[in-house]
Amino acid sequence: MDSIQTVGSREVYRNNWLTLREDDIRRPDGSAGIYAVVDKPAYALVIPRDTDRFHLVEQFRYPLGLRRWEFPQGTAPGRADIDPAELAARELREETGLRAATMTELGLLDVAPGMSSQRGRVFLATGITEGPHEREHEEQDMRSAWFTRAEVEAMMRDGVITDAQSLAAWTLLLLSAG
Repeated sequence: MDSIQTVGSREVYRNNWLTLREDDIRRPDGSAGIYAVVDKPAYALVIPRDTDRFHLVEQFRYPLGLRRWEFPQGTAPGRADIDPAELAARELREETGLRAATMTELGLLDVAPGMSSQRGRVFLATGITEGPHEREHEEQDMRSAWFTRAEVEAMMRDGVITDAQSLAAWTLLLLSAG
């Protein structure tokens, strides 16, 4: 046996956004154990760029008890499995009102692979036009604004942007630029 094997599984909790399960496992050496896994649907994160400006959203993140700036991101309603580029366009429109002529996929991120199955695709949105946002009820406190590259990077350095997915997405953007 080369990897951990699942020998049993039970659902511990479920809501509209996630499922928590506990798996009985067998390690490669044959010993038994348990593993808790948070299952969440795939998400899309969008970096909206207009020349040298980038669009961010700010919202209250309940588990942290803080308002945080990050790139627009989210999952499909009802745990639907939709095309990642379509999901990215939906999240961009919903959270910011922006529409993009071009969505370029930059890469794949695993949110917290030690405890969650959630994965996400990162997109660069260009050819931006503005319109009204279509926020969900939970996003009613959300704000959005344009920032220069220097401002975004200062926010990251200064701990204003701490969202791991936004920081990792920025890295993918910088790597894609060569």
